[in-house]
Amino acid sequence: MYDKILVPTDGSDTSEAAVEHAIDLAEKYGAEVHALYVVDTDSMSLSLGGEQLDRIEQGQFGEMDEVRERAESATGYVADRAAEHGLETVEHISAGRPHSQIDNYVESNGIDLVVMGSHGRSGVRRALLGSVTERTLRSTHAPILVVDVDRSE
Repeated sequence: MYDKILVPTDGSDTSEAAVEHAIDLAEKYGAEVHALYVVDTDSMSLSLGGEQLDRIEQGQFGEMDEVRERAESATGYVADRAAEHGLETVEHISAGRPHSQIDNYVESNGIDLVVMGSHGRSGVRRALLGSVTERTLRSTHAPILVVDVDRSE
């Protein structure tokens, strides 16, 4: 049923809870796990110039070591947890609007299921869902399992 499972991650506790669900499903279905970190260029646009944003969108972080380290740590966590269960993982870092990048990744990579947290690191938590999760639910044409860390334990 599921051959490729995508876990969009920002390294938050909620993302980590989603990883556990994705791994469980990947084990049951023999699926490949995909870890995606999206550098949210909308939230960075006020502090960065256009040229810097263009480089980030092309995967060239330049002197932005902190951003690269956060991204690699988040996708690395997914890969490490999956490896503990003998699962293959594809790690990918992109830049742009998170829900659009998730949708593009799903379409470009034949993803069968998206497993994501109900909310991430962003400041104010919405009543039910974070804005990235809500937008992804509206725009992505693949099944999406939403995990709430408060309810998944």
